[in-house]
Amino acid sequence: MPVIIPEDLISKETLDKENIFTMVEERAKSQDIRALKIGIVNLMPTKKETEVQLLRLISNTPLQIEIDLIAMASYKSSNYQKHLEKFYVSYEEIKDKKYDGLIITGAPLEHKAYDDIIYWEELKKIFEFAKKNVYSTLFICWSAIAALDYYYGVNIDSLDKKIFTVNRYYKESSDPLFLGFDDSFYMPNSRYKTIRKEEIERIPRLKVLLSDDKMGATIIKSIDNRFVFNLNHLEYDTNTLDDEYRRDKKNRLETKPAENYYLDDDPNKKIIQRWRSTGYIFFNNWINHYVYQHTPYKISDVETIK
Repeated sequence: MPVIIPEDLISKETLDKENIFTMVEERAKSQDIRALKIGIVNLMPTKKETEVQLLRLISNTPLQIEIDLIAMASYKSSNYQKHLEKFYVSYEEIKDKKYDGLIITGAPLEHKAYDDIIYWEELKKIFEFAKKNVYSTLFICWSAIAALDYYYGVNIDSLDKKIFTVNRYYKESSDPLFLGFDDSFYMPNSRYKTIRKEEIERIPRLKVLLSDDKMGATIIKSIDNRFVFNLNHLEYDTNTLDDEYRRDKKNRLETKPAENYYLDDDPNKKIIQRWRSTGYIFFNNWINHYVYQHTPYKISDVETIK
């Protein structure tokens, strides 16, 4: 089934290339189906690329999904402002709505104190909104780190060097999020912060689903399944880490080539795509087992998280 998006948001050529099955809003209104309502808070500077990355993953289910793209009104984009004004809504426009699911993306903000972030006060309103008006929220990378700090006071460790790798993990949980996963699988990482597993284990309301000694705890959930925190970047395109590596190199940053990414770990050789199927399975499992199977039929019945 399709995702319902505004007409002209993404070109037909891109939709066809990415196999994203969509339906415009007018067509969806003619069908007697209760579509899942999912909001996407897009904090990434690469707005259009991130839209395609996430829509590619969430369109791969048999469910009809209606999307709201949400931007920070307190932030003006130098490259995408007209796009944001045309296709996005703000917190003020959604503050009285309910959502079955909400996705909050990462952002390159790890070196900034929260109070120095232009839209921090607005994002805190989104965090509070998620507690009261969303059945399940998926936080990605920086937003996961910020939300764990905001909601639970989790201690976050800063690193001198960036974690920059397509890390090989071993499945350690039978949680529905990992249904269909192989015993070992890969996920991209690009961050300067980490969270120790024991730091999460001290908080009774949280559970670690994925971790290792090198990466720390990277997938965490609240015990009621209403919050999922994923420090990995399963939405990334094949070339995203390569683009970031070459941008860092151009800016004279000491970023080494991502591990387990290039053939023979050589940035002059081809990229080995290792995480695409894992990404599809993860997002499908979150939508099915954390949202669709449990969200109220009447979306107005979504309750505040205790």
